[in-house]
Amino acid sequence: MRVLLVASAFNSLTQRVHTELRYRGYEVAVELALGDELLRARVAVFRPDLIVAPMLTTAVPEDIWTEHTVLIVHPGPKGDRGPSSLDWAISEGASEWGVTVLQAVEEMDAGPIWASVPFPVPACGKSELYRNEMSDAAVAAVLLAVERFGAGDFVPEPLDYDRPDVRGRLRPYHSQQYRRIDWTTDSTAEVLRKLRAADSQPGVLDELYGREYFVHGGHHEDRLRGEPGAVIATRDGAICRATVDGAVWLPQLRRRRTPGGPATFKRPAVAALGADLPPATPEVPVSAAAAAVRDTWSEVRYREEGSVGYLEFAYAGGAMSTAQCRRLLAAYREACARPTRALVFGPARDFFSNGIHLHVIESAEDPARESWHNINAMNDLVEAILTTTDKLVISTLPGNAAAGGVMLALAADEVWARAAAVLNPHYRLMGLYGSEYWTYSLPRRVGAAEAARLTRETLPVGAKAAADLGLVDRVGSGDTAEFAAWVRREAEALADSPELENRLTAKKQVREADEAAKPLAEYRAEELAQMRRNFFEEGEPYHELRRNFVYGVVPPATPAYLGS
Repeated sequence: MRVLLVASAFNSLTQRVHTELRYRGYEVAVELALGDELLRARVAVFRPDLIVAPMLTTAVPEDIWTEHTVLIVHPGPKGDRGPSSLDWAISEGASEWGVTVLQAVEEMDAGPIWASVPFPVPACGKSELYRNEMSDAAVAAVLLAVERFGAGDFVPEPLDYDRPDVRGRLRPYHSQQYRRIDWTTDSTAEVLRKLRAADSQPGVLDELYGREYFVHGGHHEDRLRGEPGAVIATRDGAICRATVDGAVWLPQLRRRRTPGGPATFKRPAVAALGADLPPATPEVPVSAAAAAVRDTWSEVRYREEGSVGYLEFAYAGGAMSTAQCRRLLAAYREACARPTRALVFGPARDFFSNGIHLHVIESAEDPARESWHNINAMNDLVEAILTTTDKLVISTLPGNAAAGGVMLALAADEVWARAAAVLNPHYRLMGLYGSEYWTYSLPRRVGAAEAARLTRETLPVGAKAAADLGLVDRVGSGDTAEFAAWVRREAEALADSPELENRLTAKKQVREADEAAKPLAEYRAEELAQMRRNFFEEGEPYHELRRNFVYGVVPPATPAYLGS
């Protein structure tokens, strides 16, 4: 079956639907919704049997949905309509929500229903919910709808609000009037719901030190207290703001654009505030081990269970700045000094990593120099993992990874991914050659020819396909909690295995042999010579591509082959 995916952006859900359908043998193409005429042309050339829209913010032209079956993925339960479904689910404290696949008709979100799958709503931000529970349900619903379409005998269910299982309703756009925080009266729980419902976009409009900012993300603080609304502490670039009954951490701010002024973008909160932040505001650090047993914000946590150490990290958008890489490296070295036999390295439930932090780089006085510092900090972290020979290191990917983040994962002895994870093992869409020792790690896993293809074709790879290629060693099924439980069982079994000592001995011998054949320093020097040109030479596309990404000037690029 020929399936055309139409999307406003080649985002995480579109990529995941794409990889899932391709893995099942469907012929799939992708077209970004950049204009009705372009879409009509693509439909005419590709001649799809079915059109699926995983993430679409504009209407499909009537002549297309009358001539072809067009299935729209809506992130709400049956009957839910409107552009802010997940925002309302989080802000109203829903414990369960749903995804509905419905047929495009003239009225938005009102077409016949092909599939509907429920999902739980944990206490997390909208973007994290979107990439995990919502996406799991969306993929299940899409696969079911595509299967039903292919069978040819399924009759979709008309939207009928009299049915008992149709519990949704038409909701308005979740504008800032619903998001506004009153720091003098709103409880911590209320503040967190508002922040989480807007964490990635559009943010919560707020005021700090006489300026307006959009606040992106919010996390609970278990100990610090202060005057409601006051900034009472900082930590690793985030600020802590007191509520009437506690406090919350705010990692990112975006200054509100002034009329006629330059565009703005998300930055670490402390950097965004700049000189407005009182110099007496205390920096309140927390160790990775202490963070693991507290309900506070920390990008890095460390705990031990039996013979296994677990180094968890979580970065907004999966981006890792120079400072974040250095802090994670310090935590990694501390974890390696512990008397454990295995070390599990990865996030609890979301992005693994997407590589260098383009927003921090864009805000730097000298972006080229900051790019250089950032890539070297990433390299230092990867090198530390590659040269760890006294422990078994396991990278775990409950969520997606891209560019240098994939190479960071490949530095470990084993890579375990949740079946939902999507990997993008390439750098070309940002105009970069790439580093993080990819010229060593990637070919040794997939071979030189496959490594060249993956980095040239900019192919998104689903976890199961990645396992077939050798990028991933094991694939775990289930949701993020089930994946985490599976990781614990398997890691502890490996750590307690009598074969581990022999494996570590062999690992050390291989590293020594590889070093004798070609030192890691040579791989690094060769990669960085290319990256230096990307960063510093005239005519290189990286800086323009980075600015476009940061400011959202153009939609995220789609590899050309996907639309052919």
